[in-house]
Amino acid sequence: MPTSPTLARWGKLLAGPTLTYDVAIDLNVALRAIAQFEEPAVAIARHGQLTGLAIGSQAAEALPRAIASDPVSAAGGAIAINRLCDQPFVWALGDLFIHAIAAPDFDPVARESLTIRRRNCHLLRVEPEAAPPLREMRSLRGGVLMQTPDQGDAAATHWAQVSKRKPSRQEEAALRFAWKVVHHVRTNAIVLATPNGTVGIGSAPNRLDAIRLALYRAGDRAQGTVMAGDDFFDFPDGVEMAAEAGVTAVVQPGGALRDTVVIEAADRRGMAMIFTKTSHVRH
Repeated sequence: MPTSPTLARWGKLLAGPTLTYDVAIDLNVALRAIAQFEEPAVAIARHGQLTGLAIGSQAAEALPRAIASDPVSAAGGAIAINRLCDQPFVWALGDLFIHAIAAPDFDPVARESLTIRRRNCHLLRVEPEAAPPLREMRSLRGGVLMQTPDQGDAAATHWAQVSKRKPSRQEEAALRFAWKVVHHVRTNAIVLATPNGTVGIGSAPNRLDAIRLALYRAGDRAQGTVMAGDDFFDFPDGVEMAAEAGVTAVVQPGGALRDTVVIEAADRRGMAMIFTKTSHVRH
């Protein structure tokens, strides 16, 4: 796994006003999301939620894909990239209003351009640390919860095909990408994706609403995408809803009492389905 970018210990503010609490939270979400990608990756977060993540041959190529995942929420968000912030990236940003950009470094031309045109935008140089954090904490009334952070299972060595149809090569690439992303989304988490970017992200108190939200954000772009869910599907209705919108494959942990019924629903729709046998619920 790539080294993890660290905001608290290694972040250095290069331009913009003092970092605020809410922007720091957004940057932390985005930085955490890109940490597991070796290829150029761009993540956008707003109000503590991941709104888009994409990869490309360079950051400037990935940025429009990340924005397209949820362009309404991207405005006013925070961006993290795992490559040098260069002038092509600034051009790709266009007129989008952004509160902060975090990158391993900024080339002088890009930094000057951003500083002049976006005086209130926080520019942070965030260097990676050698290893991901061993603990993460969350405050409660009168105390703190501490746990080992979820590092994902991107290797996918224990995945099992449970549907009659095997995923195509493109679907498999998209499923692996979506599975990397989904554990960065608050549960119930749903990610619609192609092999190089999220198309719609949904999070809600129940899985059906999360699917509805992801499909709404994807719109017509849901056609031909895959879907990842952070936990098992209790009923077939979510799979059927996704299939109706054009989703062709699903990756989920499995382990529900009605797994057989859910698999049968996927087979009726000609969908491929993978069980990972690992849940990534994130509260």
